[in-house]
Amino acid sequence: MRLAQQAEHQQTFLNQLREITGINDIQVLQQALKDSNGNLELAVTFLTAKNAKVPQQEEATYYQTALPGNDRYISVGSQADTNVIDLTGDDKDDLQRAIALSLEESNRAFRETGITDEEQAISRVLEASIAENKASLKRTHPEVWSDSPNPYDRKRQDSCPVGLKNVGNTCWFSAVIQSLFNLLEFRRLVLNYNPLASAQDLPRNQKEHRNLPFMRELRYLFALLVGSKRKYVDPSSAVEILKDAFKSNDSQQQDVSEFTHKLLDWLEDAFQIKAEEERDGEKPKNPMVELFYGRFLAVGVLEGKKFENTEMFGQYPLQVNGFKDLHECLEAAMIEGEIESLHSENSGKSGQEHWFTELPPVLTFELSRFEFNQALGRPEKIHNKLEFPPILYLDRYMHKNREITRIKRDEIKRLKEYLTVLQQRLERYLSYGSGPKRFPLVDVLQYALEFASSKPVCTSPIDDIDASAPPSGTVTTQTIPSTTEQQGPSSSEIPSASPVQRSVIHKPFTQSRIPPDLPMHPAPRHITEEELSVLEGCLHRWRAEVENDTRDLQESISRIHWTIELMYSDKSMVQVPYRLHAVLVHEGQANAGHYWAYIYDHHQRRWMKYNDISVTKSTWEELERDSFGGYRNASAYCLMYINDKEQFLIQEEFNKETGQMLLGMDTLPPDLKDYVKEDNKRFEKELEEWDAELAQKVQQEKLLASQTPRMPAPSSAPVQAGEPEYLEQPSRTDLSKHLKEDSVRAIAKALTEQEDRSPETVMQTVMLTPNMQGIIMAIGKARNVYDRCGPEAGFFKAIKLEYARLLKLAQDDPPPECDYRLHHAVVYFMQNEAPKKIIERTLLEQFGDHNLSFDERCRNIMKVAQVKLEMIKPDEVNMEEYEGWHQEYRNYRETTMYLMVGLEHFQKKSYMEALLYLIYAYQNNKELLSKGLYRGHDEELISHYRRECLLKLNEHAAALFESGDDQEVNNGLIIMNELIVPCLPLLLVDETEEKDIAAVEDMRNRWCSYLGQEMEPNLQEKLTDFLPKLLDCSTEIKGFNDPPKLPSYSTHELCERFARIMLSLSRTPADGR
Repeated sequence: MRLAQQAEHQQTFLNQLREITGINDIQVLQQALKDSNGNLELAVTFLTAKNAKVPQQEEATYYQTALPGNDRYISVGSQADTNVIDLTGDDKDDLQRAIALSLEESNRAFRETGITDEEQAISRVLEASIAENKASLKRTHPEVWSDSPNPYDRKRQDSCPVGLKNVGNTCWFSAVIQSLFNLLEFRRLVLNYNPLASAQDLPRNQKEHRNLPFMRELRYLFALLVGSKRKYVDPSSAVEILKDAFKSNDSQQQDVSEFTHKLLDWLEDAFQIKAEEERDGEKPKNPMVELFYGRFLAVGVLEGKKFENTEMFGQYPLQVNGFKDLHECLEAAMIEGEIESLHSENSGKSGQEHWFTELPPVLTFELSRFEFNQALGRPEKIHNKLEFPPILYLDRYMHKNREITRIKRDEIKRLKEYLTVLQQRLERYLSYGSGPKRFPLVDVLQYALEFASSKPVCTSPIDDIDASAPPSGTVTTQTIPSTTEQQGPSSSEIPSASPVQRSVIHKPFTQSRIPPDLPMHPAPRHITEEELSVLEGCLHRWRAEVENDTRDLQESISRIHWTIELMYSDKSMVQVPYRLHAVLVHEGQANAGHYWAYIYDHHQRRWMKYNDISVTKSTWEELERDSFGGYRNASAYCLMYINDKEQFLIQEEFNKETGQMLLGMDTLPPDLKDYVKEDNKRFEKELEEWDAELAQKVQQEKLLASQTPRMPAPSSAPVQAGEPEYLEQPSRTDLSKHLKEDSVRAIAKALTEQEDRSPETVMQTVMLTPNMQGIIMAIGKARNVYDRCGPEAGFFKAIKLEYARLLKLAQDDPPPECDYRLHHAVVYFMQNEAPKKIIERTLLEQFGDHNLSFDERCRNIMKVAQVKLEMIKPDEVNMEEYEGWHQEYRNYRETTMYLMVGLEHFQKKSYMEALLYLIYAYQNNKELLSKGLYRGHDEELISHYRRECLLKLNEHAAALFESGDDQEVNNGLIIMNELIVPCLPLLLVDETEEKDIAAVEDMRNRWCSYLGQEMEPNLQEKLTDFLPKLLDCSTEIKGFNDPPKLPSYSTHELCERFARIMLSLSRTPADGR
């Protein structure tokens, strides 16, 4: 018995070695195991070290290419426009760059791999081996998500599902737990789990000592997911127990299939304790086994001897590589070896079939998307597309249907063989010819028919060319010197005012137009009408025959495809339906990534996306894009189907006495109900404390405002509280008497002597704000009306002139550097169709400003405007709406300043300083544009520079990491953690922005390229800690720095600096924009 166990143990190790290394030679594997004295990790090292030697010369080439100062540096997988290599020309440097990129991709340094102990390597030995290697390194505690200080940001909305907080690389935990929690039968089993008190008080063994505390924490967690008032809950207590069992630390990125195996094992053990205590002489039934485990029958032949045995399975593993859909994966998994030998009596061949004899209500498929690359000595993820249906019929794999399935498989095999022949025949029609270039035969016949039917226009292809024209590439020597023949004249050598007569030059491949008498096609020169008639008849007939043959082949191929597709659609083969319940998605590479889950809400009949704390509505289309693979680095890793006929899995619970459906807290046992109520009380207390704190702050602000002395306003002007900063005018104390007199004198002289000049030209030398300039200009132009009819008529004339001027500015289409919206709020209001009352009141306030007192005429018009303001009744202008428009304009000016300062820093290559300004410019601008097209700036421009800033910072951080110096490495990771990683959700939140998504992929690929390289252990440790945060696909904004402080700009200065930076951009090529 002991020898049998040892043999079985050795065979397990050999199977693990075969899966990790890809080596199938049993003698080589046995020798490696023997040399390592049974140490699995050491055996892996022996086997992989022989197959993964990196040439030093190529390694040096890579590092030389990767130097930050090298202008030929190219990031791996880069999709940024600045790194695109153009091989269409003759540039040898581009070719060298392509070679360097190829070397970098193919010759990354080999990194040694190992695996965890046998218990941890239950299913995914490959992933476990990497986990063991990383777990052997000492790590620091990674950053985790910090909660918002405002508890209302963490408050659950109505009946929205509750999320799970990521407490340090635990997205794998969230994805699996949420999938199981949404199985209502599983939820009931966990919530109602209550072993006898004796088992809780005195654990009899290590399993009970571990499993019972875990079940207690899992019950608490499920109860919070049911009835919590929080948007998301913290699973730390349950996670810590799991991590202790995995012998891992906080930085370990667990594998979903491994964790699911372990979780089901624990649950099975926990429920076995309860089942054994409750049994009454009968064999105990374990509900976990009943839910998740099935059986299959293995029937086969081994070296001519038939065998048959039944095995139990939980998660069913499926290979992905080489298959296009789930049924193809299942067919391959159910058949191994030479199948024909199963039905023959005398055969030495080996093969086996698997037939399901009992399917579990919850059927989980584990998709094997990782394989070991022997050349590189590391695992790689398979990104191939694999389709799977929302409803999966499993009748063809059932043992009871084996005879009819075998018949259908034989028929499908015959049809596919026939299909291959038809496709080969069709290909001969579609790719006709014997040379390297091939064409559809029907087109070849059509071209021949067109050639035969063309009429010749001359007897020779050169007879119609004018012999008097000079040969190609020559010119008349009297008109152009010989040196110009080679290079062509420059604009300085031949003035445009004295044109030079020259002959027409026809150059091969470059002449701009074809002579009008040149025939479009060649034509036969010697053919009789009789020959042409016979040839046309043959070509027409042959073309019709080819078209018919092609159409028949295509129709036959379509019919066969349809027949194969409907092979299992008859009624007897659609009796075992399984509905897709959950899809666990992984994005990233083999060694690092992020998990989330799509889970079907069976009652609302919609898909939901569970991404840690974020729970959102989704669609089948989004699930397809993220789960099928072949799109970016995301693909399904685990599929959970449930028996569509077993409604108890998803059926709500009902009160046995009243018959009413139980929802929310009513579904919880009393102890859990009390637990959730206590937690909700704590959260409500947080809300109350937050409200009290806010109320206290408001009270303090009111108190401070009441204690602040107010300056008395002039009696003749209405009180204007909080005048917008963009309406600023020079105060009397700020304007010296000398400046005022010079301003009035300059305006009067300009209006008197140069009436024909534009207002902008007149005011160029007068240092006043654009608002004040416009008003004084309008008053100056209205002086004749003022002198004849008095101040009120002069006021109406001036305000009409100013309104007309601003309307013209609003209707103009100036270049980006001359944005009239910055000059005047009214231009902004007009372009965005603000109510007329808002525009009129804004103009009145500017005409009524008490600073408008340069001379008697200005003062009198100011007084008229102030009287008009006082006459406006409260119901005539909605002051709340008025303030809303002015607040929006303040937001626009603030966004402009963010953009301007960000671009100025960008041009100075101060990318760290530029980034935060550009981030806030983009976010504020997006909010403005959501209300109207003219309420913000060019979104594409801001997006481009925000993206470029991130890419340049990413390259800088990568260069610091490559230096190997501890201080520089830390600085590089600080840049990534504090600047780049928090920004990635901002780029991923809008999936229509393909350039942003490509930039994120570029940055991720840049860091993932280090995974296969040899590096110091401390660098490996830091990289392993950092990568999961970089690869986190959540679009949840996890926190950001406060907005940067903006300097105070006058309108003149703001307009001038904005014009300067926009002009500089127009002169600088903006790559990719």
